[in-house]
Amino acid sequence: MSATDSYADAILAIATAEGDVSGTRSELLSFSKELQNNNELRSTLANTLLPADTRNQIVDDLLAGKASNTTRSIIGLLVNAGRAGDLSQIVDAFVGKAAKSSGKRLAVVRSAVPLSADQQARLSAALAVQAGGPVELQTEIDPSVVGGVVTTLGDIVIDGTVRSRINKMREAL
Repeated sequence: MSATDSYADAILAIATAEGDVSGTRSELLSFSKELQNNNELRSTLANTLLPADTRNQIVDDLLAGKASNTTRSIIGLLVNAGRAGDLSQIVDAFVGKAAKSSGKRLAVVRSAVPLSADQQARLSAALAVQAGGPVELQTEIDPSVVGGVVTTLGDIVIDGTVRSRINKMREAL
């Protein structure tokens, strides 16, 4: 078992014990996205030459009033363990394990604009048929997706973007 899987298992155990897997998942995903989009923050939190107290204070300042104590503690644990650079992979592994533990498969859906609740429900139902069981959607906003969505369900990538449709039409002609 990899270190990423070990941390993901530990996070799942903590979130389950606290009774808030869904909330923890949402908050960790949000922080992970912010970390991916902010090189300065990522390098600061991954810098083990900075005292752990300083890095923890940065996390506390960023998450004050925005995340539960459970999420703040989990992120603090990862930062203290020198795993801030691996945080996104650990969170992704946790999200997958959380979905699996609830009997669902994880589908990552990228779109240029947020999907409405109705769109998410219809997409989830269609993916459940293809997956042969319930699916949990993880939606991501990606401005590079032009019209439509790109969905990843396990090893399957479903590209429903306008760009992909145009390329298919070009190949057909």
